[in-house]
Amino acid sequence: MAKLWITRPMTAAVTARAQAEFDVDLRQDTGVLSRAEMLRALRDYDVVMPTLGDGFSAEIFAEAGPSRCRLLANFGVGFNHIDVAAAQAQGVAVSNTPGAVTDATADVALTLILMSARRASEGERLVRSGNWPGWHPTQMLGQHVSGKRLGVLGFGRIGQAIARRCHHGFGMEVFYVARSDKDAGFVATRMPDVVSLAREVDVLVVAVPGGGETRHLVDAEVLAAMRPEAHLVNIARGEVVQQQALISALQDGRIAGAGLDVYEFEPEVPQALRDLDNVTLLPHLGTATEEVRSAMGHMALDNVAAFLAGKPLPNSV
Repeated sequence: MAKLWITRPMTAAVTARAQAEFDVDLRQDTGVLSRAEMLRALRDYDVVMPTLGDGFSAEIFAEAGPSRCRLLANFGVGFNHIDVAAAQAQGVAVSNTPGAVTDATADVALTLILMSARRASEGERLVRSGNWPGWHPTQMLGQHVSGKRLGVLGFGRIGQAIARRCHHGFGMEVFYVARSDKDAGFVATRMPDVVSLAREVDVLVVAVPGGGETRHLVDAEVLAAMRPEAHLVNIARGEVVQQQALISALQDGRIAGAGLDVYEFEPEVPQALRDLDNVTLLPHLGTATEEVRSAMGHMALDNVAAFLAGKPLPNSV
């Protein structure tokens, strides 16, 4: 019987299904796989269910040599931690879990937009400190979101879900950058490039996949193009935003604020970023609901089941 390795603890529902349907080893460590563990994954298991941070690079595949593993059933929609070309060259298929994460991630984007614009995390820290002097008319004045201009960098499933919430919920005018024109079901204006988008909007949301093509797509030039009253929100991958350039822009007050759910060197968050009042920091909560994480796990196991049955992968990448 084929052997499956799941590299992180899963929800109870996903764990129960995995144990009932497969010959599975369940890793209980919540940290990323070590180099030795990745080599063992490729050499000792037929199918591996990795996730964010498990860096199956070309070097790992080369060092592992001929692989027993035939499928990396990634838990997550993003798979920039896997060198897909190197995997395929070794005869290892790769799948992911698209769709299941869309609404939850869009909801977190809205959370960050509102928290940043209304200075919610700063206000919460003030109350917790015991130093809140009480209400007065000019205390912690933030910014209205309703009727403002939203820019979405990347207009796929998640980007469009964010735009729908902002357009229908807050009457925001939507602008976006994507490789092609998109029909969102409402008026949304495609911009020619990221700098043009940044100049135009009050809130810039990053919703592109990670990887070499998008690394530092939001750099010092893009941040310099943003308005002083504008906010940046990143729910994509940390490396899409040049972190030091963002820190400098926030320290100098060149943008009003930022809301981050991801970080360039995650889980490391620089002290300089943590010290800033004009940034909201979340611990990668994008898909962190029981329903969504279970749906992701079941989708990954659906890929495993299809593969072992000799059927096409439902979510091949």
